[in-house]
Amino acid sequence: MPQIRPITDLRNTTEISEICHARKEPVFITKNGYGDLVVMSIETYESLIENASLDAAICEAEAEYSMNGQKHDAREALASLRRKHFG
Repeated sequence: MPQIRPITDLRNTTEISEICHARKEPVFITKNGYGDLVVMSIETYESLIENASLDAAICEAEAEYSMNGQKHDAREALASLRRKHFG
């Protein structure tokens, strides 16, 4: 369940930091009862960015396939990449 805290709790940065690292998920900060900020650990942020990048690559591959319908054999593609980059 997400942690929701009022903006006044940001005065205690150590507690917010500990919550972010212990739960490994963002802490939602409210201002006047409405969502205002999201605070998270660097590890959580990097994981989020990595997942978004992977999702974007998958979407790009699916779009490319739907446009030309061409599939590539994984073994052939990897062998081609090895030859190209490793001689």
